[in-house]
Amino acid sequence: MKNTILLSFDVEEFDMPMEYGRNLSINEQMAVGMSGLHAISSILSDKNIATTLFTTAHFAEYFPEQIKELSQKHEIASHTYYHSKFETKDLRESKTKLEELTGKTITGLRMPRMKPVSVDAVSDAGYSYDASIHPTWLPGRYNNLHLPKTSYFDNELLRIPASVSPALRIPLFWLSFKNFPFEYYRKLAIKTLRNDGVLSLYFHPWEFTDISGYGLPRYIRSICGDELIERLQKLLKFLKEEGEFLTMQEYASSMIKRSSGSLRKINIPSPIE
Repeated sequence: MKNTILLSFDVEEFDMPMEYGRNLSINEQMAVGMSGLHAISSILSDKNIATTLFTTAHFAEYFPEQIKELSQKHEIASHTYYHSKFETKDLRESKTKLEELTGKTITGLRMPRMKPVSVDAVSDAGYSYDASIHPTWLPGRYNNLHLPKTSYFDNELLRIPASVSPALRIPLFWLSFKNFPFEYYRKLAIKTLRNDGVLSLYFHPWEFTDISGYGLPRYIRSICGDELIERLQKLLKFLKEEGEFLTMQEYASSMIKRSSGSLRKINIPSPIE
């Protein structure tokens, strides 16, 4: 069985500068987000790469034709309704809106900023998988060292974590990709893929635009635009030799089918204080 690569992008309003005290109009937030989608078009058009685009319904409402077109090749999943605010009802309402705009069934969810979400609420909203788990420790954000590093069923909902390294749980998310030396990151990613059989990486389209003028910390803006696109294309070239790119939906369907009749449930230990 081939190793599986899950490449995903969080398609959203560019509200990151607002976390650092800078106000951006909603039109500018949306424009930067769409500019990012254009920037990664060479990746999205690669016939050997399937991706999952976790999209806020708010963003999709601004660009319905573009999202519908992308849904013909890639999976559109929910990133809730708005990126900067959340109510439980947004789980179902974002799913409904995205289904209306794409004409396709939306089966997956990722919470903005990997925020915790009720498993029951996700299931009740009609999702079959949740990709909101980052099984590592990020100071000031979350401590998920008690959670499994690979996919598992929690109350019959499939949860697909973002990848971390096998031993030390070094996160392989977007900030690591920007700030680690490329060769170190590449080796970690391939080691994780070979060890776990699956590699789940996520980025944001806006990273691939010039975000140097928004007052963001150096570790966020350090590499962006064309330089970051070239870096990602270089990584994907190596990963193509290691496994097969699937959408989250394709991967989730195979996991659910494989476990049918005997769901692999786990008892989640208490969080590490």
